[in-house]
Amino acid sequence: MSKVLSLVSQQLDALLTGETNVVSNLSNAAALIFQNYEDINWAGFYIYNSNSDTLDLGPFQGKVACMHIQPGSGVVGTAFSENESLVVPNVHDFAGHIACDADSNSELVVPVYKNDRIYGIIDIDSPRLNRFGEIEKNEVEELSEILSKYI
Repeated sequence: MSKVLSLVSQQLDALLTGETNVVSNLSNAAALIFQNYEDINWAGFYIYNSNSDTLDLGPFQGKVACMHIQPGSGVVGTAFSENESLVVPNVHDFAGHIACDADSNSELVVPVYKNDRIYGIIDIDSPRLNRFGEIEKNEVEELSEILSKYI
């Protein structure tokens, strides 16, 4: 039985087919996410740097952002440390939330894997409380699966 991909996932796969530049691929993936989801103010990536043991800012769309996040810190670092996607309805209720943009109120983060290890985190912020749910989480996890073929 084949899996039916969301329209955004189909677009990402078509956009990246045959492309091998990781920065370009992550940049276009961030732009695609930013253009296709309503009520978001930031979409991008944090890439794990094993030399410094930090998650470093990667390609994104939105306001300037935190450059480095420690594993276990904030929503992004927690998702990395716990190796799981997180839907945060209200970031102000999340212990240790890192406020890179004061306008963000909810957040969705999803790990991206390469060779069965976490490569980085997809991070999407919204100025609206309770913006993300299971539908968005499942769709962005699907985007992560597709993206893992092109990094």
